[in-house]
Amino acid sequence: MIGKIYALIRVSTNKQKEKRQVIRMLELGVAKENIIVEKESGRSPARTKYKRLVKRLKAGDILYIENIDRLSRDYDGIISEWSKLTVQKGVIIKVLDTPLLDTDQANNDLMNKFLQNIILHVQAFQAENEWEKTKYRQAQGIAVAKASGMKLGRPKKERTDIEIKTAKQYLKREIDLDTALAMLGLKKSAFYNLCRVVNEPNK
Repeated sequence: MIGKIYALIRVSTNKQKEKRQVIRMLELGVAKENIIVEKESGRSPARTKYKRLVKRLKAGDILYIENIDRLSRDYDGIISEWSKLTVQKGVIIKVLDTPLLDTDQANNDLMNKFLQNIILHVQAFQAENEWEKTKYRQAQGIAVAKASGMKLGRPKKERTDIEIKTAKQYLKREIDLDTALAMLGLKKSAFYNLCRVVNEPNK
């Protein structure tokens, strides 16, 4: 029995990439509320949205993923999640870039299962290998940048005189929080960060 249809999208912070994947899932008939967009590393121990999705999934539900590294970024993680979803929970997985891995194929005899298993393990290896190479290249780039004296990270934001003055007034209790926020048009979190910088200028 076919159940509900879901889609899992995992991106970093690339808005365009996310939009492209969402459009593709909508075209496949996935309801917007069932498209889970996760902006975390596949190796993150948190993965709150993914864990919530796994709890919702029931036997017969269909889960669309663009490729298998949406389940995890390392070999063991991919194999473990695939087994949990398909074997333990009975979820049907459809992999857009590798249809041979779809678990609802009519011709799902022993030979087909054998071939699927090989492809799954090969792609899991490739996913972790690519992740390791990416991390290595990043580490090399950082090392070269540091060696050349390049400063890494975001440049410190220059604070305006009015921001500094307003923060000091607030810290001295000359004005209240609502007044300070209204004067600068900042959210509480941004204003508290400003106060921290003004109060601890050398940190």
